[in-house]
Amino acid sequence: MENHNLETRFQNKIDQEIKIEPRDWMPDAYRKTNIRQISQHAHSEIVGMLPEGNWISRAPSLKRKAILLAKVQDEAGHGLYLYAAAETLGQSREQMIEDLHSGRAKYSSIFNYPTLTWADMGAIGWLVDGAAIMNQVMLTRTSYGPYARAMVRICKEESFHQRQGFEVLLVLSKGSEAQKAMCQDAINRWWWPALMMFGPRDSESTNSDMSMKWKIKRKSNDELRQQFVDMIAEQVKLLNMTLPDAQLRYNENTKHYDFGEINWDEFWQVVKGNGPCNKERLAARKKAWEEGRWVREAATAYAAKQKQKQKAA
Repeated sequence: MENHNLETRFQNKIDQEIKIEPRDWMPDAYRKTNIRQISQHAHSEIVGMLPEGNWISRAPSLKRKAILLAKVQDEAGHGLYLYAAAETLGQSREQMIEDLHSGRAKYSSIFNYPTLTWADMGAIGWLVDGAAIMNQVMLTRTSYGPYARAMVRICKEESFHQRQGFEVLLVLSKGSEAQKAMCQDAINRWWWPALMMFGPRDSESTNSDMSMKWKIKRKSNDELRQQFVDMIAEQVKLLNMTLPDAQLRYNENTKHYDFGEINWDEFWQVVKGNGPCNKERLAARKKAWEEGRWVREAATAYAAKQKQKQKAA
């Protein structure tokens, strides 16, 4: 009976748009759902540094190098904000990292695709960060306070990333025939994986109903995917490029763009660890974690030493 009353009060707070804070009572399932989603989001930001970091040394100009370096640094910061938010739910960062390295925790499937040309830096910014923003703007109003507050700054930076990516493609689209071809090729390769970023169909999304009830999510996977298609189908016209979907067309009845079927077999294969770069991405993260161990140990030792000095004083 007491648990029922607590759950009723908890749901009433959510219905009234009152944020849930770390010391508030919450159902175990709500805590676990948030830990899963926030940690997965954090992992995606950190693993997402790898495809772009690969191009920092090969950027076509000093200006492009500086911009890309700043963007990758932003992604690292996003991961740290999100790990900190998950820690307020009682999950240690070490456990989250261990779950990532062991394969128990997931990250966005999009980062398991290779970056083959400089145009991919534009496509990632425009399409991948564009899809991320569709998800993340909604999360600035998520019911868990620390997550919502972290998302405010993240969304501001991601919005800039998307504009920067579009500008990369815009320059290429006005260049030589080879540059135009590079631009179109990148769009062709990243379009469908970007649509997969919104997750499975609503009918196959096992956590969606409760996430909507608890206002962790505000819109369903399919709603967000449609919103993204409607936006990109208009923006691509400014590039004088096309999206690789023969079924893409505006529907006067629905006032939305119809689009083709996603290759769900490919989606689930990548999610299960069989994508083009799954093993490479995890190997890179494990290597970085091990090589950074001495830094963590030194920082811990320094903090302990400072604490002892303060006690002695």
